[in-house]
Amino acid sequence: MNHLTGQVVLVTGANGGLGGAVTLAFLNAGATVVGSARSISGKEVAHANFFGVPADLSDRASAGRLAAGVVEKHGRIDSLVHLVGGFAGGQPIHETSDEIWDAMMSLNARAAFHILAAVIPYMRQAGRGRIVAVGSRAGVEPAAGIAAYSASKAALISLVRTAMLENRDAGITANVILPGTIDTEANRKSDPEGHFSGWILPDRIAELAVFLASDAGAQINGTAIPVYGFQ
Repeated sequence: MNHLTGQVVLVTGANGGLGGAVTLAFLNAGATVVGSARSISGKEVAHANFFGVPADLSDRASAGRLAAGVVEKHGRIDSLVHLVGGFAGGQPIHETSDEIWDAMMSLNARAAFHILAAVIPYMRQAGRGRIVAVGSRAGVEPAAGIAAYSASKAALISLVRTAMLENRDAGITANVILPGTIDTEANRKSDPEGHFSGWILPDRIAELAVFLASDAGAQINGTAIPVYGFQ
């Protein structure tokens, strides 16, 4: 069902393990997808409605140029699907370096802050918009040894909920999906002894993101949706 035909969707982190599934799901729903990552090209997805645009969201000016470029070329941004993030951990708080703390805050919180700040003004001007971010279960259920990661994902949840409070007057919804471990190639390599059968399939997250961006998800706002599978 092409229920997003004519809509313009910006997907950040579009060529990662989850990004590929999300990009394809939105294309299959009829949307025009602008996929962004630090390194990406329009040839990475063989589809007439896919456009690859490189951007470094740790830099506010780069995020601003990305959003402005999407609006200039396509006229608007109907939905932002923010997937950019990263993981580092393994140490207790007292052994966590400043470098790991800063890296997690930059990837998981600062990047979200920058792209939200860049996209929201265009959505407010249009009087509508959908914001969907993918966070982590660790943002609400911290675990030992991943303090920086958990704190940065908690910050992401707070940002998305604040975006809802500040922009519900403009017809903008903002929600965050909280998956457990996602079944990607990178995660399998990092945890070769993991119980893969209980991990979250990227396609399931992609389907939920499409739903939240559609008319059917119009009254879901300010939520942090757990997708834990069988973990």
